[in-house]
Amino acid sequence: QVQLVESGGGLVQAGGSLRLSCAASGRTFSIYAMGWFRQAPEKEREFVAAIPTSGGSTNYADTVKGRFTISRDNAKNPVYLQMNSLKPEDTAVYYCAMQGIPYSLHAPRTQNEYAYWGQGTQVTVSS
Repeated sequence: QVQLVESGGGLVQAGGSLRLSCAASGRTFSIYAMGWFRQAPEKEREFVAAIPTSGGSTNYADTVKGRFTISRDNAKNPVYLQMNSLKPEDTAVYYCAMQGIPYSLHAPRTQNEYAYWGQGTQVTVSS
């Protein structure tokens, strides 16, 4: 059974930083693309960032490009989302997701390409 567990969320002031982590179990982590999505109150879940297995390019939403960095450590398992220069509009529940097919050199932006999801971690940015 695949399980994704996010951690690292919390309350931070605008301009601050947080690093989210996502640990996966039940599947060979290193061969699947991973993504981060977020859902703010009363809004639909949206794409934030994605990273392929290896050798491909990362992908970012325009709203976070230049501020957020996605990375992965295939030896240790986690995928990370480093969030800098946080803004109040970044407040949301952040979800980690694992792509359904292996060995992808692409970093998908669409939710239906991801087969497994974590429970989410709350990020709150105060002004």
